[in-house]
Amino acid sequence: MTSDREYSKMGHWGMKGRNRLSDLKDKIVLVTGAGGAIGGAVAAAIRNAGGTVIASDLASAKGTDTLLDVTLEADWQRVTADIETRHGHLDGLVNAAGIAVVGSIEKTDFATWKRVMSINLDGTFLGCKYAFPLLRKKGGAIVNLSSVLGLVGSSNLTAYTASKGGVSLLTKSVALNGARYRPSVRCNAVCPAFIEGAMVDDIAGGTKNPQAVQQRLIADIPIGRLGQPDEVAKLCTYLLSDDAAFITGADFPIDGGLTAR
Repeated sequence: MTSDREYSKMGHWGMKGRNRLSDLKDKIVLVTGAGGAIGGAVAAAIRNAGGTVIASDLASAKGTDTLLDVTLEADWQRVTADIETRHGHLDGLVNAAGIAVVGSIEKTDFATWKRVMSINLDGTFLGCKYAFPLLRKKGGAIVNLSSVLGLVGSSNLTAYTASKGGVSLLTKSVALNGARYRPSVRCNAVCPAFIEGAMVDDIAGGTKNPQAVQQRLIADIPIGRLGQPDEVAKLCTYLLSDDAAFITGADFPIDGGLTAR
C-alpha cells in the first residue's frame, strides 16, 4: 500500500518525477484537419507536450505543414511515404478532418451524403490504413475524431451521424487489429458534443434561425455551455501518450453530460 508521503513524491498522477498528465516528447504525430478549430488545437497541444507535429489540411487552410486531401488515396500515399523518408516511423495519428451538413433523411441528397461520408469516414479509413505500417514500427496510437452523434441519433444531421457512427466502429476494428502486434498500435475515438468553432456555426447557419439553434444546442448540454477546442485537444493528447498505454478500442464522450441522460 502506498503511503501519503510516497504518493506525494510520485505526484498527483502516480508517476515519479512527472507533473503533467501527458508527455509526448520525441513523438511524431500526424494531424489531419489541422486548419480547423479542433485540429488546430490538437496540433498546438501536441507541441506543448513536447511532440513533433505534422499538421496537414487542404491548400486553403492556415497553419499547416503539408497538403493532404483526406479523400484522396494518392495524397495519403504521398504523405506517408514522405514521413517514412524523413522520420522512418510515426508515433501517432489524429484524424481530425471532418464536415457536418444539416439535413434529415428526406432532405439529404445523395451527393451530400457521399461527400460527408468521403471526408468523415473514408478519410479516417485511409488515414488508419496508410499510417498503420509506420505506427507498427515502434508502436503508436491513433485518435479518431468521432462525435456524440456517432453514439446517439439526430434527425437533422443524417449523413454526419451515420459517418461518425462508422468512425466509432472502425476505431474498434483498428484497435483489435493493432492489439495483435508487439509493440501494439492503439486506436481510440474521441466523441465531442457541440464545440465552439466553424462547424457549429455552419450547422446553425444552415437553419432558418441560427441564433435560436445555437441556444438550443447549449440547452441540450447539461453543463450549460459549448465545449472548447482545447478541452478536446487535451483528451487527444492524453490518448496519444504512454499514460494511456492500456486504453484502446474505446469511445470517449466529451460532451458536458449530454450522453448521461
